Amino acid sequence: MSVRLESGDTAPAFVLTNDKGEQVSLADHRGRQVIVYFYPAAMTPGCTTQACDFSDSMDALHASGYDVLGISPDTPEKLAKFRERDGLTITLLSDPDRSVLGAYGAFGEKKLYGKTVEGVIRSTFVVDEQGKIADARYNVKATGHVAKLRKDLGL
Repeated sequence: MSVRLESGDTAPAFVLTNDKGEQVSLADHRGRQVIVYFYPAAMTPGCTTQACDFSDSMDALHASGYDVLGISPDTPEKLAKFRERDGLTITLLSDPDRSVLGAYGAFGEKKLYGKTVEGVIRSTFVVDEQGKIADARYNVKATGHVAKLRKDLGL
């Protein structure tokens, strides 16, 4: 089981490829707050709901100083199809070796339909302007998560 991050921890640095084939790093967003969320698979019902909710909230989040990075093990090509199919406006990043997922404690054992399996743990982190974890949430629900997060952030 990966170590879980908590408020006050330094957010693990990363450089990943986006759906356009470009390199994106957490450091690119220094000085802004960043919502980093991990999801199991593009183009599945729950992940689509969550990505669309973040995209629909992007203007309000950005205006309040937040950037959003969605990370999954999917290839950049699949992420490009996901963006195109659903009109997504958030940054989608590919973590095929699951190294960033592991660094954030977002990959490991979880319950799925009553069975213990290994996989992506749907998780969301708010990283402050200095690169520290301001909020860490594990095992979040896809539906309603963005609305709850926005409420908790006072947005």
